[in-house]
Amino acid sequence: MRKVEVLDYQPVWKAKFEEEADRLRNVFRGELLDLYHIGSTAIEGMKAKPIIDIMPVVKTLSAVDGYDEQMKSIGYEPKGENGIAGRRFYQKGGENRTFHVHVYEQNNPEIDRHLAFRDYLRSHSCALIQYGELKQSLAKRYPYDIEAYIEGKAPLVQTIEKDALNWKGNRRNTK
Repeated sequence: MRKVEVLDYQPVWKAKFEEEADRLRNVFRGELLDLYHIGSTAIEGMKAKPIIDIMPVVKTLSAVDGYDEQMKSIGYEPKGENGIAGRRFYQKGGENRTFHVHVYEQNNPEIDRHLAFRDYLRSHSCALIQYGELKQSLAKRYPYDIEAYIEGKAPLVQTIEKDALNWKGNRRNTK
């Protein structure tokens, strides 16, 4: 059983992202449009589970399944949509996960949601602190219950997502 562990921000997470991003660029070469570091490990100062979340954006999602063998060859387990339509999900590290890869086709609204959430927390220290403390508290309360941990975060995540999308929309309208 996997332990829910939340750590203080680790500067090495950025370097780990860059190393893995290079591997993923080699895999998705012809389909890849962009590649982003998302999730809490992408936010300086954020407490996080030590799993790097990476979001490749591709031309055509249907082509991604053809890369499953290459992803396996670099240690990933293909999980299909894994509960989110319009996504391909891969995880690396088994019970001691190190990376999650969330692949979306260009123009999928999930791309904006992930980037707005990340960028909002990078720019709003009060929300960053509140979210980090909640995650740390939930990890202590539910060290072996990832579902309870996720459920406990959900109301605050939804609030931050809403605020982040409004913030992003307002920034776009003022440019």
